[in-house]
Amino acid sequence: MRVTKPIAYALAVLTVTVWSVTFLSTKELLSSFTPVEILVYRFALAWLVLAIAHPKFRRPASLGEELTFLLGGAFGGAVYFLGENYALRYSLASSVSLLVSTAPLLTIFAVRVFLPREAEASTPAKRTLAGSLLALAGVALTVLNGRFVLGLNPVGDALALLSASSWALYTVVVRRLGNGYHPLYVTRKIFFYTLVSMVPVLAISPVRLDFTPLRDPKLLGNLAFLSLVASSLAYVAWNAAINTLGATKANNIIYLIPGLTLLFSALIIGEPVTPVAVAGAGLTVGGVWLASAPRKPSRKKERKAA
Repeated sequence: MRVTKPIAYALAVLTVTVWSVTFLSTKELLSSFTPVEILVYRFALAWLVLAIAHPKFRRPASLGEELTFLLGGAFGGAVYFLGENYALRYSLASSVSLLVSTAPLLTIFAVRVFLPREAEASTPAKRTLAGSLLALAGVALTVLNGRFVLGLNPVGDALALLSASSWALYTVVVRRLGNGYHPLYVTRKIFFYTLVSMVPVLAISPVRLDFTPLRDPKLLGNLAFLSLVASSLAYVAWNAAINTLGATKANNIIYLIPGLTLLFSALIIGEPVTPVAVAGAGLTVGGVWLASAPRKPSRKKERKAA
């Protein structure tokens, strides 16, 4: 299913807006569940909802395609979230947030390697790279929010970069799957393989099947938000946006998440916002525009059209 570009951009912005507030829900759930338990509950419930919404099951087309779905589940679910969550145990949140925000920049290189045809047809490489670096500089200012404190930790920083790399590869995988299937089907299959890829982790960190904390309406509501909105709906919208905009342009929208997160933090929990953060948000928006603006037709093409 392919949507128009304006709708795809709207879906991408709406998705990153939802993702920018998920940290609040995750923070609440961490008071009663481990990161692994939250991940399993979140994607299991999301898969169930998508299975009900789109119950059509297909026979696997090929082993290679199933492997692609498996990679999508591992990169976009297990590796990304576990890498980010465990990075926070070793490094400062500001460091992790900044390093994870390099995902769009890493996507540029992933697209050059795995999707060379898309790379050639997209925004010129120099402008894309310049816009991405400008947006990343804005993200740095926004994340630091005037404090300019970064704690270097090899383990935590490596896990954060692993998470960013994983998301870049997930975007490439979804793009390779293309428009041959309905986004609900693609997302459901990816969530299934997210749970499959979690099996080795469960051997080390078992999941307790204790749902008594969910009697608390607040915890239940946060889990429902993560599963139904931030996973089911948001991933479907994001995958549709990728197939229309391409991997690079879609992932550049992710640069907006730190600014949106800071905004919601200020509105919901009263976190202060400094002029440095506001300037960073402005740089981020400018960088995203520069990296995502459509390619201008060459003079040769214009002459031919004339």
